[in-house]
Amino acid sequence: QAHLVESGGGLVQAGGSLRVSCTASGGTFSTYAMGWFRQAPGKEREFVASIGRIGGRTYYADSVKGRFTISRVNAKNTLYLQMNTLKPEDTAVYYCAATYTSLSEDTPTHINEYAYWGQGTQVTVSS
Repeated sequence: QAHLVESGGGLVQAGGSLRVSCTASGGTFSTYAMGWFRQAPGKEREFVASIGRIGGRTYYADSVKGRFTISRVNAKNTLYLQMNTLKPEDTAVYYCAATYTSLSEDTPTHINEYAYWGQGTQVTVSS
């Protein structure tokens, strides 16, 4: 039922920052756990971060912990990923994903746990 659209990708130098956004329509945003995934050329899609349906709990991949921050504003149906201290290995297409949950603490980390996906936004980090 949810339709997701990412925005905010672009080109940034290593060490820089970027914020990508995901806006949802359809369904009830506050009932969805949300996640960010990324996929680099020739690699499988991998988990980046997830957030509970009301934003009270977050979870991060080890590769981005301490550098990235996931957040959401339910009143705006919007999910964010603030990316700091970017590295060339962060270069990928970033996808947002949503899945219904009745649990506020639920922060899924696997692709097959999510029902809805955006089209992705390209993030390129130059060295």
